[in-house]
Amino acid sequence: MSDLSSVSAAAFLVADPTRAAMLMVLLDGRALPAGELARAAGVTAQTASSHLSRLLEGGLVEVEAEGRHRYYRLAGSHVAQALEQLAAIRPAKPAGAARPKALSPEQRQLRWCRSCYDHLAGQVGVAVTRALRERDYLRAAADKRFAVTAAGVEWFGRIGVDIASIEPTPRGLARPCLDWTERFHHLGGPLGVRLLETLCAHGWLRRSRTPRVLTVTPKGWAEFGRTLGLTEESVRQSQG
Repeated sequence: MSDLSSVSAAAFLVADPTRAAMLMVLLDGRALPAGELARAAGVTAQTASSHLSRLLEGGLVEVEAEGRHRYYRLAGSHVAQALEQLAAIRPAKPAGAARPKALSPEQRQLRWCRSCYDHLAGQVGVAVTRALRERDYLRAAADKRFAVTAAGVEWFGRIGVDIASIEPTPRGLARPCLDWTERFHHLGGPLGVRLLETLCAHGWLRRSRTPRVLTVTPKGWAEFGRTLGLTEESVRQSQG
């Protein structure tokens, strides 16, 4: 299949609102049964099964069988990144356009702090990445990557992230990922994955029952303040 055909096929699959809804639910990296995905998309189980078959055939999801149950997840971080990038594309606002509708409580939570498949995103994720760059722990590098400085290696080590133990992908150890709500970059790549795992393991962040939503704990704010100079108030003010 040519690159053009691949783009057309993937775009066709994502363009359907039902399939898009199911894909967005899977953006937190979980594997979910068809029934739960059907409820999230507001369709019947039979309709969901048909859409999931097409997504599976198109390489956007993969399925894992556990006994009589089948669980679907995104086919990889490349699919998650493509979805995030598509979500960031918005039409230009014409002059005199009406003000956008107020965000729902869930939308505000997602914008504030969430997982972007397997790394930290939202206003908190952008603020952490900005602080890492301002302190010269991360630097912009060629091929849309981040380079970790010697000071950065030391900082990550202090919070429990051993840089030397992380296996880079062909796209590198760390890369900027465009945040679809903030229009700024947060930290992606294997380093971003390990950072989120470490912050959750050490109790800086807590996962929510709401898919993708993360909460910064009191310990987390104390440690972000001590190590990066970030406070809840400063993050909210910087993002407007």
